[in-house]
Amino acid sequence: MQKAILCCLALVLLSSCGKSPENKKTENAPASKLTIGVSLLTRTHPFYQDLEAGLSEAAKEYGYELLVNAGEFDVAKQKDQIQDFIVRKVNAIIVSPCDSKSIGTAIKAANDAGIPVFTADIACLAEGVKIVCHVASDNIAGGKLAAEAIVAALGGTGQVAIIDHPEVESVIQRVKGFEEGLAAAPGIQIVAKLSGHGVKDQAFRTAEDILQAHPDLSAIFGINDDSALGALAAVEKAGKAGKVIIIGFDAVPEAREAIKAGKIYADVIQKPYDIGHKTMEAVRTYISGGTVEPVILIPCGLFTKENAI
Repeated sequence: MQKAILCCLALVLLSSCGKSPENKKTENAPASKLTIGVSLLTRTHPFYQDLEAGLSEAAKEYGYELLVNAGEFDVAKQKDQIQDFIVRKVNAIIVSPCDSKSIGTAIKAANDAGIPVFTADIACLAEGVKIVCHVASDNIAGGKLAAEAIVAALGGTGQVAIIDHPEVESVIQRVKGFEEGLAAAPGIQIVAKLSGHGVKDQAFRTAEDILQAHPDLSAIFGINDDSALGALAAVEKAGKAGKVIIIGFDAVPEAREAIKAGKIYADVIQKPYDIGHKTMEAVRTYISGGTVEPVILIPCGLFTKENAI
């Protein structure tokens, strides 16, 4: 009887030892692929298509899975997208806010869920929220480049209008830089600053109103290329082509063609692909336990007919 008990114990011990390598293998198994939720302002604009390409290329390089959506200028829709990311327990969220303040409640919910949030191109201006890192163009410097171009084109005197989109942080910065740049030219007066909401058809109507109210207008600064192209259509309709200088921001292909044709004077160049890639680099560094700068700014340039290829 005693021998039988000893034999059973030996079998149990042997069985346990046989399973130990399998247990070790399970403990050392590779972690599942990390998932990053992305909510862009829009996926229809070339700028955001390039930004998404930068995100996707870096994510592929790091082995991350991307869940990409866009608010399409609707902050309520974007809030729902972020809530869905929270429910799905993504490892990080990247957002380009449709409204820099209203998006705050959704980002706060992500903060409360312990999900790190990063912003690309457009910052969040809501109070009481935590953003790990914001990656964007140096919009203040870009606005100053636009101002320098207008000063050069007008010879230091004239009336200027701004087609604005004040709900968006990046635009606030561009306009700030533009106004600071024009302050050095006292002969240039800003006579109107109205919103075109960043889309061509509304910018067209806004420009029409400005041209009617200010028949001696010398130049228009469009805060993005949809605004500049909408303004161009209004200027041409009013029979003032060549008489009203137009400066844009983004340098998308359609705007570049208009510059080559002499219809738009100049355009501030952004690097959306670099913004996307740098944002994903920041996500990887943070998730890996590294230190990330709170703000990363990408320099802008100026596209004119002289440097058009």
